[in-house]
Amino acid sequence: MATVAEFAGAHRCVGVDTSVFIYYYERVEAYCPAARALFSRIAVGAPRTVTSVISLTELNAKPLALGRRDLANRYTAVLLRFPNLSLVGLDIEAAQAAAELRGRHNLRTADALQMAACLQAGATGFITNDHRLRRAAELDVLILEDTDDVRGRS
Repeated sequence: MATVAEFAGAHRCVGVDTSVFIYYYERVEAYCPAARALFSRIAVGAPRTVTSVISLTELNAKPLALGRRDLANRYTAVLLRFPNLSLVGLDIEAAQAAAELRGRHNLRTADALQMAACLQAGATGFITNDHRLRRAAELDVLILEDTDDVRGRS
């Protein structure tokens, strides 16, 4: 399997799932090196990178449940200010595309919305750690744990 850098280099625009942000910002040992490699590429603008407002919701849910508004505010600031990362909204067109993805591939609603928003923003690749999302043939899906970065072959 490719490294995250190789996968990212093969696309002009990639979508990033929420889990990748969590691995990076919470320094999850098994996945942080791969996430770090991706965010290093994003910081220099190769490739153009998008995530949807779904990531904002998912990243902030746990800190807010724990009464950690400070951490939620930090996550929000990072998503809004990270160089070369676009946080894309949802509209009726994205909702309709998500319904098609959900129906066609039996995806969860949040996953279908995330992927539809990234597709709408021009993503051709999508980085996640959710094997179920590989079903969506509309995007080239990279599963983080399957990369050489995580398996120790980079």
